[in-house]
Amino acid sequence: MDPAPMALTIPMNKRELIEKAAAEAGLSRRQTAAALEAILGTIQTAVAAEDKVAIPGFGSFEIVHKPARTGRNPQTGEPLEIAETWTAKFKPSPGFMGLIRQRKKD
Repeated sequence: MDPAPMALTIPMNKRELIEKAAAEAGLSRRQTAAALEAILGTIQTAVAAEDKVAIPGFGSFEIVHKPARTGRNPQTGEPLEIAETWTAKFKPSPGFMGLIRQRKKD
């Protein structure tokens, strides 16, 4: 059984996130923006330094190494070498995933 298609929505941008968080916390938008910048900067710095950042009830951020591999050109089917790279990974917490799964059922 296929899950029901989700309605297309416009993604929340940073300004909207700050406004909602400020209203929820009872803080000014300026205070909320400063706190958000500090939190995001701290996460970026930690992950770039190969530290894992775990936020209980939300999820974890970490850096992962993707080794070099052989791929295929989708147009010609010819093999091509894909260089190794580092990338950031986010893994939602079980509680967060529960909210997502519940949303799909509604």
